[in-house]
Amino acid sequence: MRILVVFESMFGATERVAEAIGKGLAGAAPVEVVNVDKAPRDLAGVGLLVVGGPTHVHGMSRAATRKSAAEQVDYPTRSRIGVREWLDSIEVVPAGLAAAAFDTRIDKPRVFTGAASLGVAKRLSKRGCRLVLPAESFFVGTESVDTGPEPGEPERAEAWGAALGAALVRAAT
Repeated sequence: MRILVVFESMFGATERVAEAIGKGLAGAAPVEVVNVDKAPRDLAGVGLLVVGGPTHVHGMSRAATRKSAAEQVDYPTRSRIGVREWLDSIEVVPAGLAAAAFDTRIDKPRVFTGAASLGVAKRLSKRGCRLVLPAESFFVGTESVDTGPEPGEPERAEAWGAALGAALVRAAT
């Protein structure tokens, strides 16, 4: 079985979370962690799909919010397209594909911040995927765009990845 973790990241925090999730999943099966810009549109052969991105204006990024994020820094952002566009462009999704959604956002109540993972989970379900665990948020700093995940969040992301892997293994037996 192949596990694919697809992430969108503007400044690197979501990428670091995705890599930690991949590390946690590594005990279950081979894992590939891929920037959304290079993600495949054919998911044949994938046994678990994990998708995440940053929360922008209460949900998944849009072209306008990515442009605004890019204007905050004087270097290129990590992802040019968003998971929203990628999910809509997928050509082959195996029926009942096991999936999970995550996001990064600031550590405030979700009612104030929103959560991109909820939109990701909804789109995965609409594509016929079976969600293995509820969508999860991981917290990032607010001091500057380069602060990365909050302390302890990469470890929590790795544990969540391990829980995903365990859930997948239990479902297969």
